[in-house]
Amino acid sequence: MKRRQFMAVLGGVAALPLGAVAEPQAAPVIGFLHAGSPDQNRTRLDAFRKGLAEGGFVEGRNLTVEYRWASGRHSRLPELAADLVRRPVDMIVTPGSTAAAMAAKAVTSTIPIVFSTGTDPVDLGLVASLSRPGGNVTGITSLNTELAAKRLGTLRELVPSASRYFALVKPNSELAAPFVRDLQRAASGVGVQVEVLNANSAAEIDAAFAGIPREGGCGMVFGPEGFFYVHRAHIAELALQRLLPTIFDIRDYVDAGGLASYGSDYDNVMELTGNYAARVLKGEKPSDLPVQQATKFEMVINRRTAKMLGIEIAPTLLATADDVID
Repeated sequence: MKRRQFMAVLGGVAALPLGAVAEPQAAPVIGFLHAGSPDQNRTRLDAFRKGLAEGGFVEGRNLTVEYRWASGRHSRLPELAADLVRRPVDMIVTPGSTAAAMAAKAVTSTIPIVFSTGTDPVDLGLVASLSRPGGNVTGITSLNTELAAKRLGTLRELVPSASRYFALVKPNSELAAPFVRDLQRAASGVGVQVEVLNANSAAEIDAAFAGIPREGGCGMVFGPEGFFYVHRAHIAELALQRLLPTIFDIRDYVDAGGLASYGSDYDNVMELTGNYAARVLKGEKPSDLPVQQATKFEMVINRRTAKMLGIEIAPTLLATADDVID
């Protein structure tokens, strides 16, 4: 290009209005809000990031993530959620933390929210319906409270000699009431009773276990609860000390020493949550994205714990388990 032509082109560019020259678009910022702590959710975080990457978003490359962890102190969630709104962020995600989803919904009706929760989000008031969520909220439900009947049935198969059943709940949790309702309905259907114990703190967890008889013939069913998840290793230890068979909603408790679990494959739930977050980042509206339901479920049995409890697991039950820990 001759010098005269080059100067003419340059002059034309200089004469363009400021908005006519495209500027690099800033990476979107999402707020990650969770009731737990990062060290106890590493594999879940990996699964969530995998879901985002499948949708074309990689943290540190074309996405910024602001993390807010309550580390088991649910009372901090409202302020942490408000802090993300002030940031401000383009979206709030609350994967695997129902309490965080409720806190986020309480502070914004405009910023998109993508959740995963262990119970029916319609009952919680997070969405208007599963097929048409409406508003600024959508996500994934793992159906873990609805699986209370399956857990009770599995525990009865594991320990056919049990005659007394307990459930431990956090009474002020959004998940407690639907879990107890479904569990009591299932127990009534098979002619057994379930005694509900309450715990709002680590000390109350100890007190609840201390009140369970040591003479055997007992079993305990757990539902989804982020607070108990934080204390899962201690809960498994207490159950072993009292020779108490337990069944949980996710395998992490079994990895920590619990007897068994039946529930959603939580890594898959987290990946699905990342997928949905990516779709919203690309412009889809939460109000138009139906709430997805988990489709992958797993039963995990800790045979080492069973031996310590003196339980002989039926071969048919072992054969149906998705994983057996020896």
